[in-house]
Amino acid sequence: MSTRRCPRCQASYPAPARYCVKDGSPLVDVEPSAAFAPPPPSVRAPGVLVEEVTVTPEELDRFATLSGKLLDGRYQVGRRLGEGGMSYVYRAQDVGTGAMVAVKILLPRLSRDPAAVERLRREATIATRLDHPNVCPILRMGEADGLIYLVMPYLEGEPLSEHEARRGPLSPADGIPLLVQMCQGLQHAHELQITHRDLKPENVMLVPDGTSEGGEPRYRAVVMDFGLAKERRTTPEVAKLTATGIVLGTPEFMSPEQIRGKPLDGRSDVYAVGILAFELFTGQLPFAGKSAQETMIARLRGSPAKLRDVRAELPARLEAIIVRCLAIDPAERFQSMDELAHAFDGVLATGVFARFFRR
Repeated sequence: MSTRRCPRCQASYPAPARYCVKDGSPLVDVEPSAAFAPPPPSVRAPGVLVEEVTVTPEELDRFATLSGKLLDGRYQVGRRLGEGGMSYVYRAQDVGTGAMVAVKILLPRLSRDPAAVERLRREATIATRLDHPNVCPILRMGEADGLIYLVMPYLEGEPLSEHEARRGPLSPADGIPLLVQMCQGLQHAHELQITHRDLKPENVMLVPDGTSEGGEPRYRAVVMDFGLAKERRTTPEVAKLTATGIVLGTPEFMSPEQIRGKPLDGRSDVYAVGILAFELFTGQLPFAGKSAQETMIARLRGSPAKLRDVRAELPARLEAIIVRCLAIDPAERFQSMDELAHAFDGVLATGVFARFFRR
């Protein structure tokens, strides 16, 4: 998989990521051999929370070579699956049970940052309460050899972002069932008073789930990475991490209220589903801008592109759903994920279009 780097802060991301989540700069492709060069201290963009992290070459070498080692006397570490702003993720085997798991390891410097550790503990606490086929839970949090880690079920599949890059824009028949499943998983989280806050194609895993009547592969969508998730009932410690005026999330998928640093609820995730759906069916974002900051401003001042201006063959009802998801005022959006899932299902059950869909 190719790697992309932020030219401003030098953070690395797996393709097809487009913008740096730290400072909003457009990413550039780099050679694979450059993917593990130590980044310089991060740069704080206005209004965006950035962990101030410097990783020494020695730590980076140790961190990038965990494959083949036994972690905490229990997890035989295999190949690295990916990396993010706070962690690396490895495939591993629980030697006690033989089960394959994914191990998310906090960056060494961050493991000495109380705020980062608290956020990781919060992620574990939140995600252990999740129990739904369309969300990924946390199995365990541990600490060994100076590393803090999370253990999650290992899911065979591919991120939705890679699926989109490989196949191009999806048809409603292929895309809507995935959106409905995401809504169902997020509804489960919302019922536990949890808002995800960072929904994007990179955070949705597609797990093979048999074939359709026509022999086409089917997938189960699993919402991943509740690391930025926020309980609507928060403790003072959590409030310090997500104080008003500090923005957490991925710039191009943020709701207007998230950009402004306002209090959030499940309707912010509804907005993110709208942007994700627009990209899923068109291959582009609904707001134009040369940088993530410009797209954020467009969401506060302008109107989204119309779905059928990009793909005229798509149903008008689908366009209307996305327009409602992207309303600036949360009160004008769908008020629950169940309501949104029902609307998506209605597209497939309506008129001539229904014949193109096979469950």
